[in-house]
Amino acid sequence: MYGVFGVQRYAVSDGSGLTRVDTSLAPAPVHLGVLGISGLTAYFGLLDVGRPEPGQTVVVSGAAGSVGSIVGQIARIKGCRAVGIAGGPEKCAWLVDELGFDAAVDYKAGELGKQLRAAAPDRIDVFFDNVGGEVLDAALMGLARGARVVISGAVSQYNATEKPRGPANYMQLLVQRASMTGFVIFDYLGRFPEGVTQLAEWLRAGELKSREDIVHGDIDQFPDTLLRLFEGGNTGKLVLAL
Repeated sequence: MYGVFGVQRYAVSDGSGLTRVDTSLAPAPVHLGVLGISGLTAYFGLLDVGRPEPGQTVVVSGAAGSVGSIVGQIARIKGCRAVGIAGGPEKCAWLVDELGFDAAVDYKAGELGKQLRAAAPDRIDVFFDNVGGEVLDAALMGLARGARVVISGAVSQYNATEKPRGPANYMQLLVQRASMTGFVIFDYLGRFPEGVTQLAEWLRAGELKSREDIVHGDIDQFPDTLLRLFEGGNTGKLVLAL
């Protein structure tokens, strides 16, 4: 079973808010990633909010993370051109060589807008954003007519010491007749079984790959482990195993 209990070793529950883990589908850690909240966020965020169509270009930020890596793979499964934005050549190579992304852009290499134009020559039909800030601004400048921007998160802004940065290039939404929509995965709670069933089917068929970045330690290591998310120190789903 898994649920939202906060950071603690033990929890007492009456069973409400718990999800049963079926280890016949996949090992337990996978139910925290591809078959858990990360996979469901990618599934419903991309398909219901982003509404990609075959042949369109889907760009996802934070692409080497738990949500972004699944978004790109689902885009590929749906016949789209999948482009990931990640930090560093190793992560970018993983996206293309192992997960089947069509292209990957290294935001740490600079000239992000120029890199995006090269990776998405027909412009961006769906931008799935997990990062915000400068990355979102660069993607907005590359939107296609009628594009959909999915706001899943803004990891670059969570620990900002100054006023959070909003999108400076938002007028591109007007120019390109595009939309920007935020969503919260728990709005889809009643459809979780649908999402898990489809994700598990893709996983069994080898169309979807799972990667868990597991840190072995104790509960007091949680703060330092969590900070790896904001430093880009993880690849795939970050898990603290007690």
